[in-house]
Amino acid sequence: MKKIAVIPARYEASRFPGKLMKDLCGKSVILRTYEAALDTGLFDQVLVATDSAVIYNEIISHGGKAVRSRKDHQTGSDRIAEAVEAFEADLIINIQGDEPFTNQTDLKKLIQVFENDPNEEISLASLMHEIKELEDIQNTNNVKVITDLSGHALYFSRSVIPFSRDEPLKQPVFKHIGIYAFRKEALLDFYHQSPTPLELSEKIECIRYLEHGKKIKMITTNHPSIGIDTPQDLEKAIVRWKQLYKEM
Repeated sequence: MKKIAVIPARYEASRFPGKLMKDLCGKSVILRTYEAALDTGLFDQVLVATDSAVIYNEIISHGGKAVRSRKDHQTGSDRIAEAVEAFEADLIINIQGDEPFTNQTDLKKLIQVFENDPNEEISLASLMHEIKELEDIQNTNNVKVITDLSGHALYFSRSVIPFSRDEPLKQPVFKHIGIYAFRKEALLDFYHQSPTPLELSEKIECIRYLEHGKKIKMITTNHPSIGIDTPQDLEKAIVRWKQLYKEM
């Protein structure tokens, strides 16, 4: 099974422009993320797909691999699909550019989903982490996910799901971590489809897969993620990086 990791990277992020080039303890966020993916040793190839000359040059100048994409992509899946459409690959792993704490254990679990799916019933696999702080649960930047009893995604939302009518937060709440593994066919299907109604309403791209009947296997991780969507998130990431790697 040939596996390619792709990091979609826009410079003009709406909530935090230029965030991928911000300094994270001596290196840019995007370079930290690229190196974390490369260091897992799980992939036949790792590359950054970007519309930005700044990000492209950042990766190339440090010996990495990057490709330029069109600027008008609405989702990371579209940007990745353009980058890999001509590549020979069975499995495409989408690692978000603002997730510098990507780790080998979680990525290996995603890959194993497909190794243990001989009938190829699963189109995607992704990660989720339980969140308990009310501030995190109510934060609309944190996408929440609910699953069926077999761990397949039922729905994703920026709202609090599930809603507990009789006792607030009785059920655990899981945050979706934006790291995906796709069968290449499912990714290209997405690329050639129009955005779907619920996807447009929530502004969550993976809902398109659900609306077209694709099966998404969710894997629970105990490694909390810090996606960098705001300056405050970057501050948290810097603190955590220093705790993990003792860097100043």
